[in-house]
Amino acid sequence: MRTPVVMTLGMVLTPCGLLLNLVSTLAPGWRLASGFLDKPVDAVLYQGLWDMCLEQSSRERQCGQQDVWGYFEAQPVRAARGLMVTSLATAGLGLLLATLGVRCWQDEPHFALAGLSGVVLFVAGLFSLIPVSWYNHFLGDREVLPGPASPVTMQVSYSLVLGYLGSCLLLLGGVSLALSFAPWFEERCQGCRKAPPAGPRRSSISTVYVDWPEPALTPAIKYYSEGQHRPAPAADRGEAAKPRVGFPMPRPPPRAYTNPVDVLAGEREQVAASQSTSSPSTRPCHNSLPCDSDL
Repeated sequence: MRTPVVMTLGMVLTPCGLLLNLVSTLAPGWRLASGFLDKPVDAVLYQGLWDMCLEQSSRERQCGQQDVWGYFEAQPVRAARGLMVTSLATAGLGLLLATLGVRCWQDEPHFALAGLSGVVLFVAGLFSLIPVSWYNHFLGDREVLPGPASPVTMQVSYSLVLGYLGSCLLLLGGVSLALSFAPWFEERCQGCRKAPPAGPRRSSISTVYVDWPEPALTPAIKYYSEGQHRPAPAADRGEAAKPRVGFPMPRPPPRAYTNPVDVLAGEREQVAASQSTSSPSTRPCHNSLPCDSDL
C-alpha cells in the first residue's frame, strides 16, 4: 500500500518546522536595536532568549554582552524560554510517533498512531506560536521588554521570523497527520455495523412496508388455462353465488350429424350407364386374344 498523501505531507513539514524552531530558540536574533549615540553608526545589537551580540560592519560579532537593562528578566523572555523548549520536546515526540505510525518498514500504516502524532505536533506548534506572538506584541515596549532608551530603534530580527515559520509548519504538519484518523474511524464504524445486535432489533421509523397491488389482467389472460378460455367465476362477474340443490342429472350423448341429401346419387347413375354400354360383343380386341368377330 502506498503512503497516503496527508502522511507524506506531514512528514515533510514537521522536520522543517522543528529545525526552524530550534534555530529560532538558540540564535540571538529576536530583536534588533540600532542607532546608538555612544557607538559607531553601523553598530547593531541582537537580543535573543539566551544571549545578546553586538555586531559592526568593520569588526566581528561580539556575543556575551552585559545585560544592563534587565532584558533577560522580562516576563515575555522568560515565558518564551520555557515554551520554546517545551515546543521542541513535544515536536520531537510527535515526530517519533509519526515515524512509527507512517510505517516506513511495514506494509500497512498505523492510522491511529499517525493521527495521534498529528495532534501532538499541533500542540507543539501552539507552544511555539504563543511566545513568538507575545514577544512580537511587546517588541517596542521598553517597559515590558527593557532595552536602550531613545533614539535607539527596535526592530524585528530573523529569529522571530523563523519562529513564526516553524510554528506554522508544525501546525500544518500536525493537521495533515491528524487527518489519518479518518481511515481509522471508518474501519471502526464498519466493524460496528457488521457486529450483530445484542438484543432484538427495534422497529425504526424509517422502515416502510409497501403492499403493492396485483396488476389487473384482462379477462382473456386472467381466465385462460390449459389452452382454453374459461368463463369468469360468478364473483368476478358480480353475480351472487347460488347454492346447488339436488343431484347431477346425466346428460344425453350428442346426436350424430346426418346429411339428408344423397351426394352419391349422381355418381351411381353414371356408373350404371357406363356398365350398360359396355358388352362382350363390343368389347375391344387385344392383340394377344382372338376377337368374336374373327371366330
